[in-house]
Amino acid sequence: MGILLDLRQAIVQRVAGKSEEELAGVIEGSIGGDDRTLPGLGVLFEIIWQNIDEETQKRLVRVLHEHLAPA
Repeated sequence: MGILLDLRQAIVQRVAGKSEEELAGVIEGSIGGDDRTLPGLGVLFEIIWQNIDEETQKRLVRVLHEHLAPA
């Protein structure tokens, strides 16, 4: 578990202090990129999830569900 915590802390430190525009750039630059960016997106999503209201969480889950539905 120490490695996971270290990774999480490293990711948070990497983006701490960035402007909103810079954060958007980090996210956009990571989406669809190399699989190595996925842990970073996961950490950012975790922060978002922990800091949004229940209605917004439900909305995000609905969006995911709609886009992950079998064809």
